[in-house]
Amino acid sequence: MELLTRLDPVSSPSTALPITIRGLTKKFGSLHALDSVDLDVRSGEFLTLLGPSGSGKTTLLMAIAGFNRPDSGSILFGEREMILAPPHLREVGMVFQNYALFPHMSVAENIAFPLKLRRIPAKECAERVDEALNTVQLSGLGERRVDQLSGGQRQRVALARAFVFQPRILLMDEPLSALDKKLREQMQIELKHLHRKLGVTTVYVTHDQREALTMSDRIAVINHGRLVQIDTPQTIYNHPANSFVADFIGESTMLPLKCDGSNELYFEDTLIQHVPSQDQDGEWVLVVRPERLFPADPEQVDPEQAIVFHGEVKEFVYQGETAFAQVSINGGHDLTVRFGTDSSGSRHLMNPGDQLDFGLNRKDIILISK
Repeated sequence: MELLTRLDPVSSPSTALPITIRGLTKKFGSLHALDSVDLDVRSGEFLTLLGPSGSGKTTLLMAIAGFNRPDSGSILFGEREMILAPPHLREVGMVFQNYALFPHMSVAENIAFPLKLRRIPAKECAERVDEALNTVQLSGLGERRVDQLSGGQRQRVALARAFVFQPRILLMDEPLSALDKKLREQMQIELKHLHRKLGVTTVYVTHDQREALTMSDRIAVINHGRLVQIDTPQTIYNHPANSFVADFIGESTMLPLKCDGSNELYFEDTLIQHVPSQDQDGEWVLVVRPERLFPADPEQVDPEQAIVFHGEVKEFVYQGETAFAQVSINGGHDLTVRFGTDSSGSRHLMNPGDQLDFGLNRKDIILISK
């Protein structure tokens, strides 16, 4: 194992670095915060660690940063082993949840801080700070105090400080959690653009599944210290590996299915899909996404193309751009149906007690074996 013993950079800032993690384990008492995690982060990609509180995502990020030391395992930056290297020798950019800005320094002084630690000449330092301010759209605010900035501006300063010294790896721990919904969504797009411009390998932690779907090249879903699924946002949403992923990523309802012994899965009396003979003895659920359902006339729907459900509206909620109905269907199950609220969707406004027929295209069926 090659260890770093001097304050020398991991490498030149010319290209992004891949991260290779093998067998990473971290225990706190009897709790496995990380349980033999294997993970490959590709050079230059934006990878999001997504999971509920206590899942291990921040523990994994801090292990990559060097702020906690795993009990066992390997962390490679490129081909260099970093498992025992302290944080200041890893040369990663870091953005914390609370931004960790210095209140006694100006915006420019905050951004210049990592450059001064690296003894960058004053002229080059000033040039890099100006370039970083321009990149995060804060030109002209270098002399302003941190306490004079809005939440979104402070977040941009923290970002600028993280990348101003040209790291090849950038780590972010829920940096948007303190922002209001509108600003948060705006900053998600800005971060996506910034990553495309910088090309730096980025590992991002969040518990917000919509944020992860918006920003990521790939998402690594973590639960109980283990990687549950890692793939593109589209694949994870449309082909979840198990019921935890299906439930955690987006809205969904799980309907239990039964197999009649002839390779056919049924919900109540409705044929859902054929399954391979070797899988017919397993337990299956149908994952139903609210936005995939549509009002349907059973007489007009081809059963080869769609499944039709009938139910009674329990609650109807208007949310502006969309509305949704909670519907009780046969077998005592509840489904959520989401509608648009434009002129075509407004005809679906309804009241509790209304009867509703709605369909699910067979191409939108998501099946999960339990």
